[in-house]
Amino acid sequence: MASMERKHEICSPFIPRHSTLRKTSAEIVSDARQALRVQSTRRPFTPRDGHRQLFGKSSVRADQDNRPPSTFSLHAQNFDAPDSRPGSGTRLSPLDHKPKFPVPCDGEDPFKAFPKPPSDPLEVKRGLTGARTRLLKAGSLTMLPSVVRHTDVKEGLNPGPGQKQPSAKRLPSADHTEVHTSPHKPGPRRTASESRIMQPGVDTGVRPAECAAEWKTELGNGDSTTSTAEDAESVVWNNMIAPLLQQLESVAAGSSEASVDRLCDLCDSLHGTLAEADMLGRRCKRRSGILRALFRLIDLNSAQLNLHIAKLCLALSISGNNLLNICKLIFQISRSESNDILFQNNSIIDSFLCVLSNEDISSSGEALLYCVGTLKFLSGNSAILRLLLDKNCMGVAQKLIQRLCTAQVTNFTITGHILVQLTATLRNLADHPDSRPLFISFSILSELCLVLHHHRKDPDICTNISRIYSKLSSYSECRLALAQTPNCYQLFLELLSKHRQKQDLVVRLLFTLGNLTAKSDEARQQLFQCQGCVDTLLLLYDSYQHRDDSSHTQPQNGSPSPSKPPASAASVHEAEDVLVKLVRVLANMCIHPAVGPALATNTTCIQLLIETLELRSVQESEELLVNVAATINNLSFYQGETSALSHSQLTITKLMMKLVVSSSMEAMLEATRVYGNLSQSKDVRDFIMQNRVYQFVVMLLDSKSTEMCFSACGLLTNLALDPPNRVNLSQEGVVAKLVDCLKDFGPGDWQLAGQACQALWNMMGSSSEKLLETQESASLLEILITYLDVEEALGWIENEDLRDFHKACWELEFIPVAQKLMKMLQPPDLTT
Repeated sequence: MASMERKHEICSPFIPRHSTLRKTSAEIVSDARQALRVQSTRRPFTPRDGHRQLFGKSSVRADQDNRPPSTFSLHAQNFDAPDSRPGSGTRLSPLDHKPKFPVPCDGEDPFKAFPKPPSDPLEVKRGLTGARTRLLKAGSLTMLPSVVRHTDVKEGLNPGPGQKQPSAKRLPSADHTEVHTSPHKPGPRRTASESRIMQPGVDTGVRPAECAAEWKTELGNGDSTTSTAEDAESVVWNNMIAPLLQQLESVAAGSSEASVDRLCDLCDSLHGTLAEADMLGRRCKRRSGILRALFRLIDLNSAQLNLHIAKLCLALSISGNNLLNICKLIFQISRSESNDILFQNNSIIDSFLCVLSNEDISSSGEALLYCVGTLKFLSGNSAILRLLLDKNCMGVAQKLIQRLCTAQVTNFTITGHILVQLTATLRNLADHPDSRPLFISFSILSELCLVLHHHRKDPDICTNISRIYSKLSSYSECRLALAQTPNCYQLFLELLSKHRQKQDLVVRLLFTLGNLTAKSDEARQQLFQCQGCVDTLLLLYDSYQHRDDSSHTQPQNGSPSPSKPPASAASVHEAEDVLVKLVRVLANMCIHPAVGPALATNTTCIQLLIETLELRSVQESEELLVNVAATINNLSFYQGETSALSHSQLTITKLMMKLVVSSSMEAMLEATRVYGNLSQSKDVRDFIMQNRVYQFVVMLLDSKSTEMCFSACGLLTNLALDPPNRVNLSQEGVVAKLVDCLKDFGPGDWQLAGQACQALWNMMGSSSEKLLETQESASLLEILITYLDVEEALGWIENEDLRDFHKACWELEFIPVAQKLMKMLQPPDLTT
């Protein structure tokens, strides 16, 4: 009678508990060892392109004849001759240009050192014409005018609005300024008026203010401030800028390695002088002469010097063809990794970030393309990568993306080219941990979704963005930002469908979806509810199911079969990598209680999973088969009457044999979990016993892995439901091994301890045989008594959170079955 009572108390089949209990200790237990397994995998590897070029070999643009080139030759003759004066001779409206001067001011008379204007305005015009003609004439730098300490040249352009008033500092005195210049060839013969203008000024006792009144009367447009500012700029030019230009020519003639450093220093001095005098941008009226001189130095073909030239040219606000050529020049230098150090030691990065921020896409699109191409190359250098982040490269990129998205209708081709470079740059920036907060704060993840929407037909752009998402979706804060982007799941599915044969794009989008669905039930449901979600994933699965033509099968449910990707586009290894990521998405999705049952009834899904088990070996495809087994395990929780899995239980059970007997512990563990669920069926239990699979399971109890022992205990609990099985199991020493498991792992894992007790109960509950010796039985009883004492079981845990977790597992998973097992082991009370 007692035997019959114990028989009815046999524990129910082992089914790892799904989260159906209230949000208390039970949920802590459920979270501790999830019955439905979330799968992880490695991020797809992207090999670094050894050659720096605009479009790599894998780019769809690589074979296009009209793509912008990565290589070209640049010489001085490629640059346009700049001209800062209008050709019509029309007088411009006054500019508020007030150059600064790095010379001290005379307190008694701040204008004393200024040159005296000539009394005849006609002479001014004739002198200006001769001097400017010689200055702007193309050719050698020796055509620059002689350096003088004072000049009476008056420029024809007046200062413009927004520029400063002339500084009250004293200019270099004729008696104290000595400038050394290199000898130069005699220039054209000067007229008398020109010769007079080019002579040093002579103090006639007339102050500039008095001359200004006379000029106002004679010219009819006199302005003492404007005249003084123009004369001041001429003094700066002749005393400071012209000597630097002549020194540039003199040093350039040496063309030695030492002279390159000297030329770089002179360019820096020229830059500093122009900046101090507030003559950068287009403020300097003799800007064209400076640019001509700089352009001629490009033919020296020095990367170091050319970066200094480029920085100064950009500071002088070049435009049009000259801007394009300077951007090409910088791009050309950045193509060689050996030149990266030059960019670290030069502020040129600030200059072309400014170009990216300010230049118009429609008029300077190609220049922007080479600018961003330079950024792409430099961002591959870890030291420069840090520099780019410090210089707000992320903010510049965000603004540029917004402008490109608005410009795409009018200039779609160049916009696409620029976006290929920009997204590749962001892909490199994503490697740095400090970039992640910036991707979020600048909303770049959602901005990139907008780019995908506009350019979803462009494989290059889509692939680069998929690489960014692949990298960043491994981090929780980035996953959250991406998940909150409207319609991102639907967009990803559309791209998977449109570009399904582009393996490097597909595998990264699937990896991103796997990351999004790994921790979020909301993400699982949102993805599943997207239009055509399951059909898209299963069609993709069928496409990459690498099989012989003879074994090719059509998917069920009337879904059309896509064409198989060509071998060159999807090799066996590449196809497998796609399947690993895709099956992981399925495994994660079916954790959701509304998604799991729907997938469990999908015949195509189950058929594809089974086919993968048939076609692959553990030795060659371990990760894929482990993911397939995990997906089947998750789906096995929803075995209703309509479940397609229920009709294939025996087939799956047989195929799992290859995982159990493999040398892979991961494969063995996942197969044991599947057996733990499928062994609710007697047919499955019989197959396991008939094929001696149980012997492998018993061996797992000796494992040092708690997960392995937990799964083995669950399967043994189900196998012990059938009385004939207990005999075979007892012969393998199952009871003694279960006691050892309880003793070794109990205090650290109360879920495992409870499962071991449940297996012991099923083994001993209805057996007429004595499975334990008296001493072994007493030892087990002592263990149970000790473990049921709360102080003994939990007293050693100091951390409060950890203590609450262990207490929940102890109360819900261990105590109920341990008390029943202890009662069975205690001697009957002879007095009753």
